[in-house]
Amino acid sequence: MKEYVEAGRIVNTHGVNGEVKIEVWLDSPEFFRSFKRLYLNGAEKKILSSRVHKSFVIARIEGADDLNAAMALKGKTVEILRADAHLKKGEFFVQDILGFRVVDEQGTEIGILADAVETPASMIYVVKGEREHLIPAVKEFILNIDAEREEIRVHLIEGM
Repeated sequence: MKEYVEAGRIVNTHGVNGEVKIEVWLDSPEFFRSFKRLYLNGAEKKILSSRVHKSFVIARIEGADDLNAAMALKGKTVEILRADAHLKKGEFFVQDILGFRVVDEQGTEIGILADAVETPASMIYVVKGEREHLIPAVKEFILNIDAEREEIRVHLIEGM
C-alpha cells in the first residue's frame, strides 16, 4: 500500500483571506477534518483551520496567506499520510481495495471491484465481471474483505 492516500482536490478559493475549498474523497468531510497536516506535491503543509461547508471542507493551509496564494493551489490533489489515518482493524480506504476480486459465499468469482459510488443511503460497490453488479457496501452484503488475498466475499440476492 502507498504511504500517501489521495484525500481530495482543491477546487476553488473561498473568500479573500487564503482559504481553499476542498472536494473530499474520504468517507466524510468530518473525517478529513481530523487531520492536522496534508501533502501537496509531496510537501507537508499544516492545516491551520478547517470547517465543513455542504460536502466540502473550507481550510486555511500553511503558506496560503492571501487570495493569490490560494489561487495557486486550485486543482491540486491533496494527500494525507496513511499512518495519520489510524484506521481500525478491518477498515480500508476504497482506493486500497479497488481491483480486488469479488467472490460469492461459495467462492465463485463474480468480478473485480471497479468503482465505489457514494449515495445518500450507502456506498455502492461496482463489480465488473460477465455482467456489472451493484452491491451496497453494508454488512448484510459485504461479508469479508481480505487484504492479504485481495478478495471481497459478498452475499448476493436475486436482482443484484
